[in-house]
Amino acid sequence: MRIGLLTEGGYPYVSGDAGLWCDRLVRGLGHHEFDVYAFSRSEAQEDGGWVPLPPQVGRVRTAPLWTAEDDGVVYGRRARRRFAEHYGELAAVLCTLDPGPASDPAAPDADPGTGGTPRAPAEADRFTGALYGLAELARDEGGLVAALRSETAVRALERACRAPRVLPAAREARVSDLLAVAAHLHEALRPLSLDWYEEDGLGAVDLCHAASGGTAALPGLLAGHFFDVPLLVTEYGVRLRTHYLTRPDSSPAVRSLLAAFHGRLAAETYRRAVFLTPGNTHARRWQERCGADRAKVRTVHPGMDAAPFAEVGESPERADPHTLVWTGRVEPAKDLVSLLHAFAGIRAAEPGARLRIIGGPAGPEGAAYLEHCRELAARLFPHGTGSPHADGAGPVSFEEVGGPGLAGPADAYAAAAVTVLSSVVEGFPTGLAEAMLAGRATVSTDVGAVVEVVGGTGLVVPPRDPQALAEACVSLLRDPERRARLGAAARARALELFTVEQNIAAFHDLYLEIVARTPARRVRLNGTGDPLPFAAPVEAHVPGHWTDLASRRPPRTTPTWATDTPARALSPARAATDPVPGASPVPATEAAR
Repeated sequence: MRIGLLTEGGYPYVSGDAGLWCDRLVRGLGHHEFDVYAFSRSEAQEDGGWVPLPPQVGRVRTAPLWTAEDDGVVYGRRARRRFAEHYGELAAVLCTLDPGPASDPAAPDADPGTGGTPRAPAEADRFTGALYGLAELARDEGGLVAALRSETAVRALERACRAPRVLPAAREARVSDLLAVAAHLHEALRPLSLDWYEEDGLGAVDLCHAASGGTAALPGLLAGHFFDVPLLVTEYGVRLRTHYLTRPDSSPAVRSLLAAFHGRLAAETYRRAVFLTPGNTHARRWQERCGADRAKVRTVHPGMDAAPFAEVGESPERADPHTLVWTGRVEPAKDLVSLLHAFAGIRAAEPGARLRIIGGPAGPEGAAYLEHCRELAARLFPHGTGSPHADGAGPVSFEEVGGPGLAGPADAYAAAAVTVLSSVVEGFPTGLAEAMLAGRATVSTDVGAVVEVVGGTGLVVPPRDPQALAEACVSLLRDPERRARLGAAARARALELFTVEQNIAAFHDLYLEIVARTPARRVRLNGTGDPLPFAAPVEAHVPGHWTDLASRRPPRTTPTWATDTPARALSPARAATDPVPGASPVPATEAAR
């Protein structure tokens, strides 16, 4: 079958989110065809280029989220009236105070944009009507970029905020707040202006698979609206939760309006998706609280390559019986401060214990936090800190993968008697699952999906509790037989649940189930106009000598505001950004393999 893979800030770019997962999925399902529709987040990401693409990727079409050139579309009177009507309706829905008392957010009719207030069906219909109305206008007129930047959009927001029965925060919106909301909606609605929604674009795929919610899923919604293409949405981190937790410095009006928009967009995405595949039960609970139908949700754990950890996992005797290891990105959410205080208690009970902190900082904030942790370690352990390979090294070391003795992630766990996770915020704990693949006993804080991942194969303590963390670590350091039992059980659990193979098999089954329950959309007719039910036999979808792949694909045309560039003509990075000689710069490109 032909799958439209929708990504935001990840695959096929070298840097970004979910890139490795998508690459493994595409390569593991080599008997399917993939068309990749990708949003980039920055110029640096585009300059970094693409990962090598397997032959089953038929085309890649990209569009930037970080910039948009004026589309040059000038609306006539009727188009301006349509835009004012649909955008005004959208703004009115975002500002409307839904009737009724607060209720359980897990209820099917709860509105995630209003913190659990029952969502009137009429309000949901108004939002979707406005959203798809704008999409149809963009398709008819060639784009919305200029219109979304116009004074008409700002004035529509202002009228909506000044209307009766609106959200109290919206009523207090100032001009600067309106401009900020309009700018964010301009970015969020940018996918409506793309030329992807044609018969030879997303209309030609058998299903759309969005690698995240939010912006990445929006093209899938439009493909369903225009062509009835089914949609599968995978969320390893619930995008709506991210929107709730960001923009803490914004005014109440901005936060309220943007939360309403993203809440209603998530509700529509969950309503239209055939299946939702969260990566863990923690994400699943968030989806259900945000309006997802429980019957549509299928938990599919992220898949990891177990091969690099095989040798370490089968050789538990390599572990140093006195060493604790922490791995990950260094940032405040990992709470290394509590870990260092806990290790002070561990050293008091076990003077020979060592702690290896392995990982680099996550951005400027992470770098400052790492320096703070180094200073704290120097105060708590005045005998010194440094590399465990240095003479006279102290009990705590700060290292990075790629340094001495750390060629890969598996080496980080090889010397560990116990692997520690001390986070206060966590989604799916990838490092913890890697430690389990390496057959190491673990001590973790009870956050995110930790309990679900660990099961009964490790010790779990409350977050921000150094004493409990220290006691759990000491109990395992003093009991090598228990460490061995827990490590073996952890490896068996990880091999059963968290490998690439189980992840690919799960999505393969979902693809088949979705296509099997989706009615045929393209009916071929004979000379008299009657349908030919067997004109496209099932074996035509299986590559082989009986089918000409090139002739099966619909003809491609060059979009009015994009350039069709062969992938081999330019490097992957430049193929996504460089214009063809004689053509003007374009915000979106297509590369065909």
